[in-house]
Amino acid sequence: MTDMALEPARAAAEPAFDRARALSAFKLGDKTFFWVTRLSALFVLIILGGIIVSLIIGAWPAIRTYGFDFLFTQRWAPSLQPTPILGALGPIYGTIVTSLIAMAIAIPVGLGIAIFLTELCPMPLRQPIAVAIELLAGIPSIIYGMWGFFVLGPFLADHFEPAIVSAFENVPILNTIFQGPASNLSLFNAALVLSIMILPFITAISRDVFATVPPVLKEAAYGVGCTTWEVVRNVVLPYTRVGVIGGVMLALGRALGETMAVTFIIGNSFKISGSLFAPGTTISAAIASEFAESDGLHQSALILLGLLLFVLTFCVLTAARLMLRRLERKAGA
Repeated sequence: MTDMALEPARAAAEPAFDRARALSAFKLGDKTFFWVTRLSALFVLIILGGIIVSLIIGAWPAIRTYGFDFLFTQRWAPSLQPTPILGALGPIYGTIVTSLIAMAIAIPVGLGIAIFLTELCPMPLRQPIAVAIELLAGIPSIIYGMWGFFVLGPFLADHFEPAIVSAFENVPILNTIFQGPASNLSLFNAALVLSIMILPFITAISRDVFATVPPVLKEAAYGVGCTTWEVVRNVVLPYTRVGVIGGVMLALGRALGETMAVTFIIGNSFKISGSLFAPGTTISAAIASEFAESDGLHQSALILLGLLLFVLTFCVLTAARLMLRRLERKAGA
């Protein structure tokens, strides 16, 4: 009788013990997940900090020797003795100019393709065109460089550039920007190849964010008599502007840091020219073409160029983040 009287109490106590053990296991799993994710985030910051510190250490001899004059000196003479004359103005100029031209070409074309795919393209053609555009992002940079060197460069030098030079030779300012002679290797050729390389990023991201627009919004706009252009301008773009700007900034980051394709077709000249058809160089192209044969102060100056590219990219991405945050706050308000 005594054992039978104790059985209900034991039955009531066993589930309570199991629940406590289960809660303890859940808490352990939560803590493990928290620390794994936290350590992963810290690991990324450690890697980033290590890259910055290593760049500063490697660039310190050049920083100590040239100071801020490095940013404003155009001449690049690493073989000059006893102290080489090295300046970053030419690579900085080439990086900014080629990236801006590439963005000016790629943004309207990429947005146009994305709008066509989401609003106007027949359904059977949407997926094949989208896959073809996205495949461009998978082509290695060196293939773009070889194509630009052997195909695009000669075509532009033989047909496009002479026509542009002739058309603007009597127009002030433009006759300087598009001054001859035509060349296979130039800032414009590099910018054109860059625009083709970043086009898939803008198109793919814009198409994905355009697809998130609720159909009821577009149907309501069409219902009150809006044209397709008015729907895109007043409904689609305002609704997706944060995502579109994010895609554009991602493409800009790719354009700023592109190396091999640009090295093939830009000409690797440190001299600054007012003509887009003249040879030039970028920060990444200068590092790629000279780092293997550099040493001493020359190598330190190339590392300093890498540090400048890192800072430039960081500033661009930070500005993009601030812009997106401001747009999000404005939309929330």
